[in-house]
Amino acid sequence: MHFSTGIPVCILVLKKCKKPDDVLFINAAEHYEKGKRQNQLLPEHIEKIIDTYRHRKEEARYSRCVSLEIIENEHDFNLNISRYVSTAKAEEEIDLAAVHADLMAAEEKIVAAKQRHNQFLAELGLPLLP
Repeated sequence: MHFSTGIPVCILVLKKCKKPDDVLFINAAEHYEKGKRQNQLLPEHIEKIIDTYRHRKEEARYSRCVSLEIIENEHDFNLNISRYVSTAKAEEEIDLAAVHADLMAAEEKIVAAKQRHNQFLAELGLPLLP
């Protein structure tokens, strides 16, 4: 966005006497075209930002309307966008029982392969694996 710097960019649009008594946060941090020297907002990225702003759309991991009470009482007037719109993806839940069963099956295969290998070593008169 800004030539020769890698800092994130925030644009604040302040309106006097606006009707909705909330703040629209748009986190477009993942919506850009990566460039060699500088990243660029493509027309489709700009259009999405404008459309979200005009229609005050809320979208998971992209935009959210937040009341002034929440900004004041829960965040002490901190306008850091990541407090309101997180782009983090939820981690996939791991089925520990299935992982344990897979590990037990793999362990059984290892034991069987080791026994077979030791049979070959015994036939050759070589020391067995522990």
